[in-house]
Amino acid sequence: MIFNRHDHSNETLLHLYQHLLRPRLIEEKMLILLRQGKVSKWFSGIGQEAISVGSTLALEADEYILPLHRNLGVFTGREVPLGRLFAQWQGKRTGYTKGRDRSFHFGTNEHHIVGMISHLGPQLAVAGGIALADVLDKKPKVTLTYSGDGGASEGDFHEALNVAAVWQLPVIFMIENNGYGLSTPSNEQFRFKSFVDKGPAYGMEAVQVDGNNVLEVYSLVKKLAEDLRQNPRPVLVEALTFRMRGHEEASGTKYVPQSLMEEWAAKDPVENYEKWLIAEGILTETARHSIRETIKAAIEAGLQEADAEPMPVADIQEEIADMYRPFEAPVTDAPKDGPTREIRFIDAIQEGLKQSMQRYPDLVLMGQDIADYGGVFKITEGFVAEFGKARVRNTPLCESAIVGVGLGLSIKKKKSMVEMQFADFVTCGFNQIVNNLAKSHYRWGQNADVVVRMPTGAGSAAGPFHSQSNEAWFTHVPGLKVVYPSNPHDAKGLLCAALEDPNPVLYFEHKMLYRSLSGPVPEAYYTTPIGQAALAAEGDELSIITYGMGVRWALQVCQDLGVSADILDLRTLLPWDQEAVRKTVAKNGRVLVLHEDTMTGGIGGEIAAWIGENCFEHLDAPVRRVASLDTAIPFAPPLEAAFLPQQRLREQVAALRQY
Repeated sequence: MIFNRHDHSNETLLHLYQHLLRPRLIEEKMLILLRQGKVSKWFSGIGQEAISVGSTLALEADEYILPLHRNLGVFTGREVPLGRLFAQWQGKRTGYTKGRDRSFHFGTNEHHIVGMISHLGPQLAVAGGIALADVLDKKPKVTLTYSGDGGASEGDFHEALNVAAVWQLPVIFMIENNGYGLSTPSNEQFRFKSFVDKGPAYGMEAVQVDGNNVLEVYSLVKKLAEDLRQNPRPVLVEALTFRMRGHEEASGTKYVPQSLMEEWAAKDPVENYEKWLIAEGILTETARHSIRETIKAAIEAGLQEADAEPMPVADIQEEIADMYRPFEAPVTDAPKDGPTREIRFIDAIQEGLKQSMQRYPDLVLMGQDIADYGGVFKITEGFVAEFGKARVRNTPLCESAIVGVGLGLSIKKKKSMVEMQFADFVTCGFNQIVNNLAKSHYRWGQNADVVVRMPTGAGSAAGPFHSQSNEAWFTHVPGLKVVYPSNPHDAKGLLCAALEDPNPVLYFEHKMLYRSLSGPVPEAYYTTPIGQAALAAEGDELSIITYGMGVRWALQVCQDLGVSADILDLRTLLPWDQEAVRKTVAKNGRVLVLHEDTMTGGIGGEIAAWIGENCFEHLDAPVRRVASLDTAIPFAPPLEAAFLPQQRLREQVAALRQY
């Protein structure tokens, strides 16, 4: 291995050595502790240390890095306290996740590190969001994110690189190519010869580096970072390296030919650099011994600190509360004597979005065709003229990456709104929502200040892929909030409240209400409280619990049949208002739960079960559920009408009334 000092001082060369040695000695200790049962799992980076160490030390201390399993050198390079790091691996409360997540599945804003989730690819887009925040703030900064060669097969890799290239974001995508995705060799992962072949296809530079040579990695990343700070753009770096131990210790390395192991063992990044430093007279034997003993002593001290901590004791209330960033929503009422206008549902959404953009200068809107075109439903029409394309951003067709960008913006304390062109398309961003946005605060205290707008619902003969009611997919996910207005007043107020809230909110808006329903809406900015239901009508014969379009159907059926009913508009589906449900059940004793979503697995089943467990003594009849058929949504209008629940609602209301 050839080392070129690139005019670096002896001090720099020795600094690199100390940081290269530290993760190696920690890993050697961890392997002992693993065999002793003192840590539960270990993903070894032995043989790959030069990549993490070289690239981390090449950046400024306040530039964000998004590492993976084998990037211990990022954490030690950023001087994360060893006692707390070991506590994290042991599942202790003093770790960065309070025992809720393992190994490097955590972040620390203090050290400008955002840890991984097991799905690997999603963090690449988060890096883009962090870089976008720096671009918007005109800060000359770089973001560094890692991917393995196996993880680069994921769609998130493509989406993140494509968005970064289109938006010219200063991200260094570091691909650690060690030849294997767990046990699957590269020739079974991809057909191209080198990752540098991918760069030109995205319109970005791509370079290759010897990932076992810490000087080459450090010098290259330092040079790139200096350039990207002045000329923002993404760069792909392929670092050739090898993993000398199993994907994790239990998997072993029997699938690797012995000759390959021997070839790469001769390229050991620590041993070769140490030998070169000694040969050049930069490192003496005395200094080598002293550095090793100092690091070992620090490791032992850190372990003693972590060992002294007890295992966490579960506090159920704290566990539940930590799913969300604490937020006391201010009551923002429109002035009672302020002007009110009769406007359409869609206009109320537009007004709430516009006033929120005015109220929060750091709010960024992202979505397909939302800029000059104004979105397919024209909700953001005219926004570019007022707020500019930096804040009203057309996106490529890559829902996953854009949701990930939203989390990255949150890390830099910005708000974002992501518009799904249709709620059906959220499947393409599902992982980011349920595993990144929803769990981030619980895992390491980082809130996701992201609102995902979801044009939803059937009634326009749009078929199976533009008509689904998929809110129940998300009401099962702690960490999210889900709102669903039924009238123009709440459409504006709930959207403003969602954008105020620092937690991730899914905002469902029924497309068939956009231009068919008008109502009085104050001109001034106001919020409708998340988590509070409201009565859309009051009566004493029975209670219908519903939301969204269901409120309109319930009002019409009760009018047609002459039924006196409480119609409780939930407005928020997560968390839903249990006390309001309890109150109406106790009042009328006859209850019907209605939603447009399909019957099986819909939120109506949850509410009905809760009523049965908590309000049984008030019931005068079995709780009834009315919903759409358990089929996909058909295209032809007669089939769609049979799918939707209006006729069944009419029958069930009449039957419940007579029970």
